[in-house]
Amino acid sequence: MKLIVGLGNPGKQYAQTRHNIGFEVIDALADRLHISLDQAKFKGIYGSGIVQGEKVFLLKPLTYMNLSGESISAMINYFQMDIDDLVVIYDDLDLPVGRIRLRQKGSAGGHNGIKSTISHLGTQEFNRIRVGINRPSNGMTITDYVLGRFTQEEQELIKVAVERSADACEEWIRKPFLQVMNTHN
Repeated sequence: MKLIVGLGNPGKQYAQTRHNIGFEVIDALADRLHISLDQAKFKGIYGSGIVQGEKVFLLKPLTYMNLSGESISAMINYFQMDIDDLVVIYDDLDLPVGRIRLRQKGSAGGHNGIKSTISHLGTQEFNRIRVGINRPSNGMTITDYVLGRFTQEEQELIKVAVERSADACEEWIRKPFLQVMNTHN
């Protein structure tokens, strides 16, 4: 059993913002894997399917970013999943736009969705895919920046990053995360 979670904020006003890159990866995976996100439970929307003989769940927490851990832990506890079978996808201010970085553990690095996830899971040791969004350079606040949309120049880089993140998730279904890290980092 595998659980792939993309972090973001619900609502049309947040669609395609920098903070919602995790949702975009989940949508891409849902299309690729033919999994409908049609279940509302665990304070989120999710779907499941069998991929290469493995039960795969895709989850978009609807708690808003800062409470993402509530949704993730509820689903993990309900299905009695192992933390090793979780990957969380989210935006990262410390990576250049479009770069992805896979990690098996680490601190929240100031990301409130990851802070919540660490708090609710009781560990920093879970798989993650960080998608670079860079930091604002024009004096804009972090909040305004992450809730803003990508520039036209950034959109192509983000499109590629979403596809690469989805590729890594698909690969993880059949390979250990460490091997996937070595391929995609």
